[in-house]
Order: sequence, then structure tokens, then C-alpha cells
Amino acid sequence: MNTISNILYWISTGLLVPVIVLLIFFFVRAIILIGVFFGQYLQNKKTTAALYPSITKLTPDSLADFTATLPAMPKSVVAAYARQIIDNRGNQPKIDLLLSEYEIEADKEVATSKVLTKMGPILGLMGTLIPMGPALVGLASGDIASMAYNMQVAFATTVVGLVVSAIGFITQQLKERWAVKNITMLEYLAEVIKQSNAKAA
Repeated sequence: MNTISNILYWISTGLLVPVIVLLIFFFVRAIILIGVFFGQYLQNKKTTAALYPSITKLTPDSLADFTATLPAMPKSVVAAYARQIIDNRGNQPKIDLLLSEYEIEADKEVATSKVLTKMGPILGLMGTLIPMGPALVGLASGDIASMAYNMQVAFATTVVGLVVSAIGFITQQLKERWAVKNITMLEYLAEVIKQSNAKAA
């Protein structure tokens, strides 16, 4: 039994360095995500938010006017998909495919935030529990310095993991809200095009 316990102890202790390295990696990734997210926020506020009122007021009769307002090479992803949907107005299967492609694209955009949200607490908890063993050993042997060092590592990994998770959670919530809003816009546009085709027929 002691051999098995020692093996488990060695395995858990050996995982501390990889856990800390992964935490540092995800923390850097979270900081980068903040910058990217801020750029996406400005882009969304500038283009997508302006596009929403136009699409919600769209009717089969005003489809031609709306098409004229869309740039040939839109900067935002949702505007680009709206342009492609309009360009394929006579091909309903292609429109359905474009809607599915946008959903996949939106899910990819949220993927990084989801990973940070889940991996932050997991790695933070591992980084907390692993040093607790050596800390208790140091306490039992009277090595206060060793115990204090291990407790410091435990608390630091917890904080970093929570920060990573918080950044991932906040960006995930906002990105998912944007994605739902954009998908709703594109689906409404596709429905207006379908009505326009039926009216023309």
C-alpha cells in the first residue's frame, strides 16, 4: 500500500510543473483574448449594431434598397454572410448552407473563451491541491519555510486560474450573445428573401 501511495504522490508532484506552465500559457492567452475581444467589440459596435436596425425593418419590397447599402466587400463577418445570402437569393439550399456555416464560424469564435472558462478552474484546483501534500509534510517535519513556499504556490495558482476563468466566462457570454443576435438577423434576412422569391414567382 505504501508503494502505491508513493507512486501516486510522485505522479501528482511531477504534474505540478506542467500545471504551472499550462496556467501561465492560458493566462497569456487570456490577456491576448482581451485585446482581440476589444477589437471585436469595436467592430461589432461599428458595423453589426448598425446593420441590425436595417435588417429588422427589411421587407420583400425594400430588399433591393437594402442590397444597395451593403458594401461589395464587407468588413464584418455577419455583413459578409448577409452579402453572400443575398447573392444566392435564388438558391435556397445554398442559403441554408451559409446559415449553417455561420453558426459553425460563430462556435469557433467562442471556442477559446470556452476553453479558458473550463481549464482555468481545473488547472487552478490542481495547482492548489498538488503543493498541499509537500506543505503538510513540511508542517509535520517542522519545515515552516517549505510549507510557506508550497502554500504560496497553491494560492498563486488558484488566483491565476480564477482570473483565466473569469476572462473566458465574460468574453464567452458576450460572444454568444452577439452570435445569437447575428444568427437571428441572418435567418430573418433569409426568410425575407424566401418571401421575395415567392412573391416574384
